[in-house]
Amino acid sequence: MPQPMNYLRETASQTAGPYVHIGLAPHQAGFDIFQQNFSNQLAGPLTRGERIAIEGRVIDGTGTPLNDALLEIWQANAAGRYSHPADSQDKPLDADFRGWGRTGADFDTGIYRFDTIKPGPVPGRHGRMMAPHVNFWIVARGINIGLSTRMYFADEEAANAADPVLNLIEQKQRRKTLIAARGSHDGKTVYTFDIVLQGENETVFLDI
Repeated sequence: MPQPMNYLRETASQTAGPYVHIGLAPHQAGFDIFQQNFSNQLAGPLTRGERIAIEGRVIDGTGTPLNDALLEIWQANAAGRYSHPADSQDKPLDADFRGWGRTGADFDTGIYRFDTIKPGPVPGRHGRMMAPHVNFWIVARGINIGLSTRMYFADEEAANAADPVLNLIEQKQRRKTLIAARGSHDGKTVYTFDIVLQGENETVFLDI
């Protein structure tokens, strides 16, 4: 007679990583093995919109940057439309903008980087307009499942204040963990977005 389900022992969990960069981000590992490499470059030479870079680190609970984290982002184009069949807005597509990117943290510094453009605002549920943002998915050793979050722009204060997702975060001081500071170096606009996995300044992660 089979035992009831509550007598079965729990299967041991496994963490999501570390990852083999040769297969997931080969350009970072120094390999050119795919016809179309997964890349941290979302914008082409003809992409419309403000050129920006997004940089940061994935930091564990001890304050240590992870040098083997893998990150993916996806975002709308400068007009506020996603390059996806489900987005049927009457807004222009940009054939030179991929809208999706993947990279790993630098092996030495732990810093990740994406070269992209600043997205436009997009409608959310019930047609409520969302502030310009970039969607993130993060995986690394010590994480059982991938983590999802968003990056908003510090220079979009009015739009951020009205954003329906940010306003779901009851602890207002925690909203700042999703806001990227604007700066510049080497003549390029750079938004800095550190992702903290645990601890006092833990990034707000989304259940999607």
